[in-house]
Amino acid sequence: MKKYSLKKLKIIEQIAIVFFIGIIIPTSISGFIINNINQQSVRHQLRESAILITGVVSGEMDVLIDSNNMTLSEITKSNKKKKDMNTQLFKSLEEDDRQIYILDENNQLAASHNYNPEAFEEIMSMLPLSNEMIWEKPVIFGDEKNRPIVYFKSVKPDYMVIVSTTDDMSKQAIYNNRVKIILSVLFAVLSMMILIGFYIYYLYINIRQLFKAIIAISKGNYQRQIRLLTTSFTPYEVVFLANEFNNMVSEIHKSYLELQRKNKELKQLNEFRSNLIDTVSHELRTPLTSIQGYTSRLMRQDIVIDEETKQKSLRIIKEQSERLKRLIEDLLTIPDIEGMRLRTVNTEVDIHEVFEQAKLLLRKQDGHEIIVDLPADFPKILADKGRLEQVFVNLYENAVKYSEPDTPIIVKTFVENSRAIIEVKNKCNKIPEEKLETLFEKFVRLDDNMTRTTRGTGLGLFIVKGLIEAMNGTIKLSSDDNFGFCVKISLNLA
Repeated sequence: MKKYSLKKLKIIEQIAIVFFIGIIIPTSISGFIINNINQQSVRHQLRESAILITGVVSGEMDVLIDSNNMTLSEITKSNKKKKDMNTQLFKSLEEDDRQIYILDENNQLAASHNYNPEAFEEIMSMLPLSNEMIWEKPVIFGDEKNRPIVYFKSVKPDYMVIVSTTDDMSKQAIYNNRVKIILSVLFAVLSMMILIGFYIYYLYINIRQLFKAIIAISKGNYQRQIRLLTTSFTPYEVVFLANEFNNMVSEIHKSYLELQRKNKELKQLNEFRSNLIDTVSHELRTPLTSIQGYTSRLMRQDIVIDEETKQKSLRIIKEQSERLKRLIEDLLTIPDIEGMRLRTVNTEVDIHEVFEQAKLLLRKQDGHEIIVDLPADFPKILADKGRLEQVFVNLYENAVKYSEPDTPIIVKTFVENSRAIIEVKNKCNKIPEEKLETLFEKFVRLDDNMTRTTRGTGLGLFIVKGLIEAMNGTIKLSSDDNFGFCVKISLNLA
């Protein structure tokens, strides 16, 4: 059997139910009770006023009879006296809608106010018998709750006053009060509905904003902020909750950005590891193979090796060993550059010596002449000599690898703004601007990584930049139609 479960109501539906149960029903019951109490009060007022008017009219009757020294029958026999009696008795009751009748000792109508024959006959039929009447006291008789009828039986002189409240009068009094109560209740309910409506409206809008922000965060939008509609109807707790939520989202967004940055660094580190393994396996294997092959050749006892072959083999072993040494130095320099731990011993350096030593350390020129434009009186510079030699070896090797065949490598030096400027240029195809901006990164090469048309680690320019900056210098790359590749170095003069 399927278990019955109540529907999960929205907040607006819950507030509507609470409003109906907590306000509409109690207000309606209160209005009903107040209306009944008011009806009882109006009935009581009608009875009391009828008794009061009976007393007033009976008092006027006594005065009238005493002042004329005549009985009621004698007064009513004279038309003039009767007219004066009506004027005197009902003068203060001209605007009163009650029916007032005065009977003589024979129960004959002597005077009346708002006379109605049918009503008079009905009242006379309800009047108690003479032996059942109470004398000298106003008495209510009849069965109508909302239509009190009062009689007053006087002994001396002998007369009777009857005051009857009409149906219209009683209904009008009760109806008017009932309308006022209903209108008051409706006005109160309407006022509460308007006030609560504004409150619910602003509360609902702001809570919806909170829902939207939570949904946005659940979908990965960590920049979503709650934008409250702040008015006097906005609760403090909602404002506080929104502010705390926005602060939390800001912290989450910062953490998310930091996590993205860390992930990017890990990705770069993983690429670096892959490239490093590829570089080491590719670049170290060739010189090691050469060293191993020529060493094995020199160690053979079954053949005779002439002196020229020995010297050639030893020269190749030396060149490949130096190549390995430079490669290992480059690899060992990378962590210091990345960790900004690279230290240089800057002293006065003769740039002539640096150029000569770098040229000697260059593995091979492949037919490229290195032309150095260096004035004889060029001032000394402030740098680390060993590191500067490493810089120019890398620049020379880079220029040799990517120059057009049989073209020179130009090295130009001059002084500008009290700084030594060194330019290394070689002819090749013009390099796009976007490619130039990436050449200082690790493992970036001018040729395609898949084709590997030239050998190299892709670390040369990265290391050069790190070494130059460690010596308080600057380095820039440029490319034009005359010289496809130009490196401009600026160093402090000694």
